[in-house]
Amino acid sequence: MTMEDVEVDQRKQLPNYLLDAAGISIERMPMLNVIFDRMAASCTDSLQPMAGTPCYFSVNGITNDRVGDIIKDYEGNAVAAVLYAEQWDSRVIIMLDRDFVFTMVEAMFGSDGAEPPLDVERTFSNIEIRLVQALFDRFAKALQAAFAGTSNVTFRVERVETAMASLAIGRASNMSICANMMVQALYRGGQMFLIIPHSALNPLRQKLAHVVVSEGGAADPRWREQMESEVHRTEVTLSAVLDEKMITLEDVVKFKVGQVLELEATPRTLARLESNNQVLFWCQIGQLDGYYAMQVADPVDQKREFVDDILSR
Repeated sequence: MTMEDVEVDQRKQLPNYLLDAAGISIERMPMLNVIFDRMAASCTDSLQPMAGTPCYFSVNGITNDRVGDIIKDYEGNAVAAVLYAEQWDSRVIIMLDRDFVFTMVEAMFGSDGAEPPLDVERTFSNIEIRLVQALFDRFAKALQAAFAGTSNVTFRVERVETAMASLAIGRASNMSICANMMVQALYRGGQMFLIIPHSALNPLRQKLAHVVVSEGGAADPRWREQMESEVHRTEVTLSAVLDEKMITLEDVVKFKVGQVLELEATPRTLARLESNNQVLFWCQIGQLDGYYAMQVADPVDQKREFVDDILSR
């Protein structure tokens, strides 16, 4: 490589060095607005089957700030989750303020909004913590889907904290992008903060500098018919679960041929019909022409299942 080639290469890299030194500018990353809008829409769709009332998420603003400055005003008034992004080898924070938590609890457990919103200073209850833990899992998946196409990244909930001082994802003075999202339900609402360090977004700077959206095209009737035909022919595996029993590994190793395991199920107990770990229907079990048979009794109430899962944790 000649000296001229080296100088040309250095001139090409100089703008990137300058951008890194100056930090991330939101104005130069328009794709961030698209990503956070996608996440808000995904959160809205995800909670629609679970809540007794519509819950709407919207982006209220995106700012550049230090992690310590963002969370310092919410000590004792918020609950947060630290998400680990393995592909980035970095961590991000999702923080919910007290109004957000109280609003979601009322929406999930069937409130009609007739009573005034809670305005008390107290620690969060166990049920409230369990609820937000389930919500954090959904928000992590929504964030992952929002980044699809820009970064192949997965987010895993690493821990949930109510003490803001424990949210250590680097130095408190490190700069981060903070997306402020609002939730509205039952004529009230709350705030959710998504905090992503600059160090995680720096490698994506070039991709975030251009808005990329899926291009819509005219519908092709033949393609639609072919897709519908293939979907109808897709094979799925169904599993029927009559009952489950928790036992220790010590009991398992003592199993013997011919041993009978007692279940709490009765002839009237409804069995779960599942596919891909998703409960579809409650069914009655019987026999038909010498075979076991399932008769669909009730569809699954997704909201009820969601609440029962939270209460059983």
